[in-house]
Amino acid sequence: MSPLPPPLIEMRNIEKHFGSVIALAGVSLQIYPGECHCLLGDNGAGKSTFIKTMSGVHKPTSGEILFDGKPTQFDDPRDAIAAGIATVYQDLAMIPLMSVSRNFFMGNEPLRKFGPFRLFDHEKANRITMQEMRAMGINLRGPDQAVGTLSGGERQTVAIARAVHFGAKVLILDEPTSALGVRQTANVLSTVDRVRKKGVAVVFITHNVRHAMAVGDRFTVLNRGKTLGTSERGQITPEELQDLMAGGQEMAALEASLGGTV
Repeated sequence: MSPLPPPLIEMRNIEKHFGSVIALAGVSLQIYPGECHCLLGDNGAGKSTFIKTMSGVHKPTSGEILFDGKPTQFDDPRDAIAAGIATVYQDLAMIPLMSVSRNFFMGNEPLRKFGPFRLFDHEKANRITMQEMRAMGINLRGPDQAVGTLSGGERQTVAIARAVHFGAKVLILDEPTSALGVRQTANVLSTVDRVRKKGVAVVFITHNVRHAMAVGDRFTVLNRGKTLGTSERGQITPEELQDLMAGGQEMAALEASLGGTV
């Protein structure tokens, strides 16, 4: 196996406290270009807090974040976005009644001059939207199609394609397949694979082991704000990964201490 390139992001001993509540208790993680790093854990494991710390929503109570090898502090999500860290949350931040191209360029509208005025460049927006969606394997009826008429998987793909088009080096996906059917899930996983092959680092947050194993290169399990370690593809089975998520080690230790009565 060839040596890994330097990590794009390195999170070192990240702690996050909310008053007396310890949400993260010293989590470390490295994210490399062109990999899909799956972050797994049950509800309350600390996944959401961790990615919000990575993307500038929360400031860590202690620990260090390195981006491209340099110590970094994101004061807010805009700093993280400017650095190239994009997060696609479950709500997708889209307006269903607006067209795909309008949603694609929302906040980054291409403009053209018309005398003293600057107007939204529909032709450019439509052309780029169709081109980027085709590159992700989605054939729209047209760029003026309302986002609300797309399937859940297609909306996920719009959000992912938008982030990649605007320069994401690290793409964080928060439970992108949690509310999707089988076919839509397959489409999203294919999109993740396409993005990874472009050299973008993907952080895939999920509690579904099958979805993680389908696209993941490395797997990190969080449990009660702590990491249970990172494994590479081929080093861990789906059953072992599921067992880690379910706290199997803790149950085994408890069973041993009680003489096998659990």
